[in-house]
Amino acid sequence: MLSTGMEDAHPETTFELYEMFLAFLQAPTYHLALEAVLAVLVCWLLVHKSYKPQRVELTEQEKEQLIAEWIPEPLVPSADEGQPSPKPRTITGKVGKIVMVDGKKCLNAATHNYLGLVEHEKLEEAALQCLRKYGVGSCGPRGFYGTVDIHLELEARLAKFMKQQEAVLYSYGFSTISSAIPAYAKHGDIIFCDEGVNFAIQKGLVASRSQILFFKHNDVEDLERLLKQQEERDKLNPKKAKVTRRFLVIEGIYMNYGDICPLPKMVELKNRYKVRLFIDEACSFGVMGETGRGITEHFNIPVSL
Repeated sequence: MLSTGMEDAHPETTFELYEMFLAFLQAPTYHLALEAVLAVLVCWLLVHKSYKPQRVELTEQEKEQLIAEWIPEPLVPSADEGQPSPKPRTITGKVGKIVMVDGKKCLNAATHNYLGLVEHEKLEEAALQCLRKYGVGSCGPRGFYGTVDIHLELEARLAKFMKQQEAVLYSYGFSTISSAIPAYAKHGDIIFCDEGVNFAIQKGLVASRSQILFFKHNDVEDLERLLKQQEERDKLNPKKAKVTRRFLVIEGIYMNYGDICPLPKMVELKNRYKVRLFIDEACSFGVMGETGRGITEHFNIPVSL
């Protein structure tokens, strides 16, 4: 027995098609006209080729003329006549604590070579020996192919000297604290920081993306005020407080001021309010303490505290 497609079709499907047909007949004329225009526009866009203007080939004479007429703009705009420009100074000879500037002996105050170790004869001889054996550089970072035996030897000796398990060398001092801070402090953490910290610490704070709370320079009372305020906020949201880490960032000797941090009181607040302590000893290491171990040895405070 043969049957038609309509007989096999589901009754609900047939009813839906019938309703769609009635809706089409009852639709306003402007609606049908708008749909027709849109359908024609879509079809036109599908079959229409994109407009490509014909390329005009220039003659050799026209090219030469354009090149001759082209006037490059200066990379740096000319200075205003009323604006004072710095006078260049010529430094000759070895750069040390005393430098020759335009033939005059001057005290070099624009350096981090505070102790004049760069001019030490033993250091100069050691540097020459390294140049002869290892060359001027590894041309790569420590993590890839920039580590040699003397790096590992120095790290082991520094760790032993500071009575720590390990030590890490960086290519230059600026990157040490500026990368150490964001290595531990992350987004959502809180950092209490002295407002007088050096520029390297400031860049590390920005890179951490943490919430930064500055206290007045070397003002322990102002720091405690911020810690108490944070303690009250933590009580309002104890669940968040459990996952929020807190850090305290200070310097042993402040590079911008030359004064010493009150480390005993800082350690007391650190233990009371459960914060982790960062101490930048760029200026205090090798200078303070009986054996040069820095600010912790100066105040006789174990690093473990």
